Amino acid sequence: QKMWITNGFQADWMCLLANTSEGHPHRNKSLICLPMDTPGIHLAKKIDKMGMRCSDTAVVFFDDVRVPANNIIGDEGLGFTYQMIQFQEERLAASAVCLTSMINIINQTIDYVRERKAFGAPLLNNQYIHFRLAELLTEVELLRALVYRATDKYVDGEDVTQLASMCKLKCGRLNREVSDSCLQFWGGMGFT
Repeated sequence: QKMWITNGFQADWMCLLANTSEGHPHRNKSLICLPMDTPGIHLAKKIDKMGMRCSDTAVVFFDDVRVPANNIIGDEGLGFTYQMIQFQEERLAASAVCLTSMINIINQTIDYVRERKAFGAPLLNNQYIHFRLAELLTEVELLRALVYRATDKYVDGEDVTQLASMCKLKCGRLNREVSDSCLQFWGGMGFT
């Protein structure tokens, strides 16, 4: 069984990380190109998610599935290593993609607090709100610089495991912080 398979119901094939031998868990796995119409593959259900609804997420079951050895991607036993390398690319891409959404949230909040008046003045005139929005923009730009640095090093062939992991960590935390902080400035309008 595999959980959390992105686009499982739409896919024609999957890249499967599976044990192909006995031995050390980091050296017994291979990546396999697995056509989704292979006998024994069963899509159990679509997982109902809070977000990212543009792609389905599936639970997939395997019942005596067999594929030819030439479906192995790369060298047998190196699947875990390949997957860890790919995670660096995924972490960098996810961090880069989140930058635009955070900037959009902040800019929409700036527009709202510029128009929304309280006590006869725009909320944006409140020194704390102005400072906090500037602080959030600064944090997003710091993350952008880290993503660019890590990407440059990756393109140059350097190991960016640490930098890509830092990007992912900061991206996740900052996404939550930007959303939560900006929502506060919308008041009741943020819940409607």
